[in-house]
Amino acid sequence: MLPDEGRYVGVAWEMMRSGDWLTPTLNGLPYFHKPPLFYWITAASMSMFGPGDWAARAAPLIGAWAGAMAVFMFVRRWWDEQAAKLALVALLAQPLFYLGGQFANLDMLVAGCVTVTIVLLAHAALSAEAGAEHHLALISAYGAAAVGVLAKGLIGAVLPALVIGTWLLMRWRWRTLFRLLSLPGALLFLAVAAPWFIAMQLRFAGFLDYFFIEQHFRRFAAGGFNNVQPFGFFPAVLLVMTLPWLPWLRRQFARRRFTAPPRGDVRLLMLLWLAMIVLFFSLPKSKLVGYVLPAVPPLAVLLADGFEASRLHSQWATRGWWASVAATVVLSIVAIVALAVQPPRSTKEIGAVLRAQRFPNEPVYMLDNYYFDLPLYARLTAPVTVVLDWTDPGLRRRDTWRKELADAAVFAPQRGSAVLMTPDRLAFALCAAPVSWVVGPTSAARDLPFLVEGSAVTAVRGDTLWRVERARLRALASGPCAGTPNAG
Repeated sequence: MLPDEGRYVGVAWEMMRSGDWLTPTLNGLPYFHKPPLFYWITAASMSMFGPGDWAARAAPLIGAWAGAMAVFMFVRRWWDEQAAKLALVALLAQPLFYLGGQFANLDMLVAGCVTVTIVLLAHAALSAEAGAEHHLALISAYGAAAVGVLAKGLIGAVLPALVIGTWLLMRWRWRTLFRLLSLPGALLFLAVAAPWFIAMQLRFAGFLDYFFIEQHFRRFAAGGFNNVQPFGFFPAVLLVMTLPWLPWLRRQFARRRFTAPPRGDVRLLMLLWLAMIVLFFSLPKSKLVGYVLPAVPPLAVLLADGFEASRLHSQWATRGWWASVAATVVLSIVAIVALAVQPPRSTKEIGAVLRAQRFPNEPVYMLDNYYFDLPLYARLTAPVTVVLDWTDPGLRRRDTWRKELADAAVFAPQRGSAVLMTPDRLAFALCAAPVSWVVGPTSAARDLPFLVEGSAVTAVRGDTLWRVERARLRALASGPCAGTPNAG
């Protein structure tokens, strides 16, 4: 699904076929919007199982599995096994979690890391308060936070610290808060998270400023990015996605529900976890549905706990619970059917044709667009040339693929000048090779009439693949190759 799945899997494909597992690249240019963990997992999966759609979704599947098992084991330890099973059912049946676990972008991977880190920190805190061994869980939490940083940046550590810190302060557990500060844990965190960032800064001057200042702080505070949504966007998303389950939240707001032992402390953790994640991602103007995935696990625990409370007061509660499960399963199936009947925008069909008919060393050009998934489906082993007016001063004003490629070219200007071409150079480039391939909007033929002489091989949903032969272009009296020498 373009753009997200195509973008991130495309970067992993480049990592896999180039053999450079250190520097993520987008069309051969250093791509530093996100850290490398997703690319490492995806490239490793595609190396083992082949570059297919299932292998490309290994990272979100791992993130979903890790988050679900962490919640199950935590609830089983601090409540009981029955509550853990109910929480697991409530989590896995949520359409947002179910679909997010199959969507090839970074959101579910970092949600899994955040969930594991919060659970380990909470387990360490509760164990310390109970006088039990907690150091292994604490050090493991620091390691999980480092993995989260490699998954999507600072939020891998910031969100767990925010949730656990607020939870302990609201319980007036200052001493426990200080006991969660661990020097061995900090050293493990640095050993896991720091080397890649140091290596990139040594290789590319200005990397740290771009990654942390531009992609973290400015992105969080600025309003020039895509997907601008109102403040209440995420509460509305969770409300719609959990609509069949809302009756089970009613009893969560009874008096002393969050203070009565032994479950009160964990209930308070889940409530604050849910609230802090939603609040954190509601503050910036740019919002995507996947951002709120770390809030789904605590919501599932609260739903399961609410059902258990309702079951004590109503004989119909069990039937209602399974009705909620059935309703959300139906919603997930409807979503899958809708995606199957009306496939999302992709160049998979064009990529298959290009792979079958193109010979090695025949150049590929993309017009007015970068089709993120085309290199994967066409099995391209070298960057393509993207044709656009790269001199446009407004290119970097909006968070688009154009800005991504332009930013990437700053870190490798020589490579950037080779793969980013202005339209006035396209005709001469097509005259330089016996056969070239051009993919772009079907309407591009109106502005570039010499494409009419190129054979339109296939067209899918407004995009066309042309096979352009230099000999045919030279035969045109007014063609782009007219009057040019045949050699030299």
